[in-house]
Amino acid sequence: HVQLVESGGGSVKAGGSLRLSCAASGFMHSPFCMGWFRQAPGKQREGIATVERGGKTVVSDPVKGRFTISQDNAKKTVYLRMNNLKPEDTATYYCVADMDYCSLTFAGFLKFWGQGTQVTVS
Repeated sequence: HVQLVESGGGSVKAGGSLRLSCAASGFMHSPFCMGWFRQAPGKQREGIATVERGGKTVVSDPVKGRFTISQDNAKKTVYLRMNNLKPEDTATYYCVADMDYCSLTFAGFLKFWGQGTQVTVS
């Protein structure tokens, strides 16, 4: 039973930092791709960052320079370090994983999704 469990969300003031974690379980091997999407109320889901098993990372323009994605393949865990948070970063953040595909654009092709963790910046 594949499961993605996010942690690390919370409420911070603008300029603050958070680190999200996502632990994958039930996979026989490390996923090819893990990453983060977010969705704010009334807005479309937005790709934030992905990391491939080999280490290639892609970060979306709105968060580039502020957010960093990293992974621990042995632990099947992906992290999202978020610095200099802004009120517009407020959203539910979802961890994603896939064994074959990686994209910030075509979210529908990514097979596994976590339940989400709330990030609120005031």
